[in-house]
Amino acid sequence: MTHPWPVAITGLGCICAAGTNLDACMESLYGGRRAPAPSLRFSSNHPTRFPVFEVPDFSEPPELLRTSALGLHAAREAIADAGVDLETLRSLRVGVCVGTTVGSAMNNEQFCRDYRAGLDPDLAPIERILRSNPAAAIAREFGLTGPCQTVVNACASGTDAVGLAASWIRGGVCDMVIAGGADELGRITYNGFISLMITDDSPCKPFDRERKGLNLGEGAAMLILESEQLRSGRAKNARSFLLGYGSACDAHHLTAPKPDGEGLRYAIAEALSCSDTPAEEIAFVNAHGTGTPDNDRVESRVLADVLPGVPFLSTKGYTGHTLGAAGAIEAAFTVACLERGMVPGNAGFATPDPELGGTPVQGCSKIEGTVALSESLAFGGNNSVILLGKRGTA
Repeated sequence: MTHPWPVAITGLGCICAAGTNLDACMESLYGGRRAPAPSLRFSSNHPTRFPVFEVPDFSEPPELLRTSALGLHAAREAIADAGVDLETLRSLRVGVCVGTTVGSAMNNEQFCRDYRAGLDPDLAPIERILRSNPAAAIAREFGLTGPCQTVVNACASGTDAVGLAASWIRGGVCDMVIAGGADELGRITYNGFISLMITDDSPCKPFDRERKGLNLGEGAAMLILESEQLRSGRAKNARSFLLGYGSACDAHHLTAPKPDGEGLRYAIAEALSCSDTPAEEIAFVNAHGTGTPDNDRVESRVLADVLPGVPFLSTKGYTGHTLGAAGAIEAAFTVACLERGMVPGNAGFATPDPELGGTPVQGCSKIEGTVALSESLAFGGNNSVILLGKRGTA
């Protein structure tokens, strides 16, 4: 990839278990507050009630699935943060690119049970699913006619959606893109991850010696990406810039990362190379950090080799693993941390693991520098990284 100019990020929106907007989320992170608990929305006959990070007091409208409703909530906040009104939005070439995993599942348990029992179930649940493509729901809500794409690449989906959206800006396809990720909690996903034996029956502990697995979460985050021509024309300051994006698949295993982290190494190298950013400029890494034994071991060792001494942390201890939304939520957190010059502590970490490449940030810590990496490691050997920072015209 040749060295492209940075893409401005002018608006951010976020909703997850840590808060219903980005400011509230960051206050939870800096305050060390988290409250995983058994789901209040669904039940399971599994003997262990695994904790999850559920968005409290959030009800989706009857015409949409929860994933799309969460995405719309984050999009509204991001658009307001960018200072763009509806009339202006509709006059521009505005694209929508949203990553998800659960939001792409065409499934309704009761409908499937009735159908398999030979009944003739009402098609309303299927019609609701068909109306709930996350990207299409946002485009329809705001009357947008630019490119519209939902990205489904496991837990790298949100990061890949942001990287793809930046290419639309760089290629002159769009003036602005609403990009991010959204995913909901559900019984099928919950039981599925339990069956993989990678869930923790207590609050997750990323990078801790006693880590046992992940806690699932839900939420959404959206970023507003703008062309330089549009941004300068309306004299809007950028909150940050997307400086680089890297993606690589090592195809090692259906669920486990490759032990040497080959795919992640390539993704980091690509993100740094395409932005002309030396490793020494990285202030911190917002790691994928799920709390599973394999992920944390591989990821920390790669960081120790590629970015030795650079502080790293996982924010999943505050949000749970939000799957297709994770990369977008963590990108929003990364920008907010750079703005504040401080990162929160790695929730759940207490005991260093000698098998890892280092220990994460403990307690709120000031950072030096204006550039950071946000990483996503996904099933299937997919690895995606975005480089965010203030290099560029403010």
